[in-house]
Amino acid sequence: MSSVLDSIRAMLVPIRREGFPFIAVLAFLTVFFGWFWAPIFWIGLILTAWCVYFFRDPSRVTPLDTNLVVSPADGRISAVTVGMAPRELDIGDQTRRRISVFMSVFDCHVNRAPLAGRVARIVYRPGKFINADLDKASEDNERNGLVIESAHGPIAVVQIAGLVARRIVCFAEADKEVAAGERIGLIRFGSRVDVYLPLAANVLVSEGQTAIAGETVLARFGEDAAERRVRIC
Repeated sequence: MSSVLDSIRAMLVPIRREGFPFIAVLAFLTVFFGWFWAPIFWIGLILTAWCVYFFRDPSRVTPLDTNLVVSPADGRISAVTVGMAPRELDIGDQTRRRISVFMSVFDCHVNRAPLAGRVARIVYRPGKFINADLDKASEDNERNGLVIESAHGPIAVVQIAGLVARRIVCFAEADKEVAAGERIGLIRFGSRVDVYLPLAANVLVSEGQTAIAGETVLARFGEDAAERRVRIC
């Protein structure tokens, strides 16, 4: 009996409370207009189910190694490059490694801290709403940046609005500690998250790879991954 209950609980993924108003409105419109014309009911039912799916907030198992950088978002690795973090974050003009994760409207949109540290500052900057999959979205789009003071120096996490996304929600608070994999925000509906790391970080992912927030390891600080494999062998 207990195993059956555990299976049911595993399937019932929690829903973020930020999604309840959208789900309620869609459900009401579905029933109201569906009463007059059946096809609208079925279309509305599909849209309501998608909205529930969009605001899901599954639990994740984050690696405990403090040298690892985990993905801040579910989605596709859209860019692995180098560049400077947004100037408003004030973490210097040095070149950093930038890893971008693009979230489609079918990905979970809860964002998580890529590593542990103190949130030194949070800076919001208004901007455009072009396709978040484009490289120039890092500079032109509306965004919310967090600077996390970690054991490996300051790193930046930037939530970027997209073509459809019009609302960036930040759960993190300045001067508060965050754990790796801890929930730090949410973006509606389809967007991108950039992570800016020191050049000392060894990137372990490539463009096109699928990432899972809080679980997929993006990079590692310390010894090079190839050197580590040789030492183990």
